[in-house]
Amino acid sequence: MNRRTFMYQASLASASILLGDHVYAAVKSDFPVVRTPESKRKFKSPAVERLIQTIKKDSVNPELAWLFENCFPNTLDTTVDFEIINGKPDTFVITGDIDAMWLRDSSAQVWPYLPLMKEDPALKELIRGVINRQAKCILKDPYANAFYKDERKVSEWKDDHTTMLPGVHERKWEIDSLCYPVRLAHGYWKETGDSSVFDEQWKTVAAVIVKIFREQQRMLGTGPYQFQRKTSNPTDSVPMNGYGYPTKKTGLIHSVFRPSDDATVFAFNIPGNLFALKTLEQLKEIGTAISMEQRQLDDLVALYRELKIALDKESVAEHPVAGKVYPYEVNGLGSRLFMDDSNVPSLLSLPYLGCTDGQDPVYRNTRRMLLSEENPFYFSGRAASGIGGPHVGMDYIWPLSITMQALTSSDDQEIRSCLDMLRKTHAGTGFMHEAFNKDNPSKYTRSWFAWANTLFGELIWKLYREKKQLLS
Repeated sequence: MNRRTFMYQASLASASILLGDHVYAAVKSDFPVVRTPESKRKFKSPAVERLIQTIKKDSVNPELAWLFENCFPNTLDTTVDFEIINGKPDTFVITGDIDAMWLRDSSAQVWPYLPLMKEDPALKELIRGVINRQAKCILKDPYANAFYKDERKVSEWKDDHTTMLPGVHERKWEIDSLCYPVRLAHGYWKETGDSSVFDEQWKTVAAVIVKIFREQQRMLGTGPYQFQRKTSNPTDSVPMNGYGYPTKKTGLIHSVFRPSDDATVFAFNIPGNLFALKTLEQLKEIGTAISMEQRQLDDLVALYRELKIALDKESVAEHPVAGKVYPYEVNGLGSRLFMDDSNVPSLLSLPYLGCTDGQDPVYRNTRRMLLSEENPFYFSGRAASGIGGPHVGMDYIWPLSITMQALTSSDDQEIRSCLDMLRKTHAGTGFMHEAFNKDNPSKYTRSWFAWANTLFGELIWKLYREKKQLLS
């Protein structure tokens, strides 16, 4: 089932219909049991359960504690499939209500669990398994964004005008699809000190990532990737014979699609390119530590320098109201798109991903622009205010963006406002959703979207450690 099939499923129904069997429980209790029953959970982590109990017992707002208990373990409860294949851990992670694994989503879904690995060896093995599975996916098709567990399965998108292989769910080229697995592997290594995950397969993947980034600089031509789809939705296909609108050869990396799986307007997506720069930095650190071949190291360092020069030239623009800001997309020919999308990497999320300092003046200007009517996808209504995007259309705010706003803020009042909005817009379900209507949270999309749940849990845990008073 594809994302757009599910897009408006929940938004067309009332909250009572979607809650189903939990309606009666909600009458009896403000906080009904909605978490997956223990007997049906995909994976059980003692470290996660201890953390849940700690936060529940420690003077946290009861509704926030209830939401944390439901959301933080949601990836482990419902989306992971762990096994040992050829002597190595292998973990397939679906995104939620779609039985496919996105490289981006799967990385983000397990990221918040990394600090708990030292307390939970089985959790460590589970995350090693995600890294191994992602490596296999990238080697199958480094231009694909989503995969099936069954490598023989033929996708419903098999007729897309691109090279579709069995086992590939969707083949939308997005820079971040190759950045997130590096971020996860690097984070795993820094938390555990275990470099054995960087085996020969992973070293090959690192070389493939550099190769694809170079191909999509398109310095010597359009490169091998193109994509078109027969669809009535223009953001699901790519113009100009599947290559996108013309660009100038700048050294930036083309991304035909955004992290939302929507086509870019201008193919140089700035948050994606900044994320790629961070990825190359992490690859160099890993490569140096594991004695990667010098030729491979030299190649990625050269690419890093080229990309850095291009970003220094193209990634900052003058906005008529906000001043110097990061544009969302450019084409190298003077065209710039001033907006943000809720999916990560976004401009809002740059400090979260380590791509810029949260106090950087350009980021501060950008942030003010994004969280205002200067961003065409910033919506403010009776229920909440926040960033959405073209993927689900106008007037729908994504909890991801509200959570990210809080994660990248140092202002207590702003963080508390974000918490209040998240607490008031789950429509009684106890979970985060893909998006909800700015005026009516009971109109929402995707009742099972694990990334949004886990990211919310990450926020609550961060605040518990750093600003516990905001959770009262």
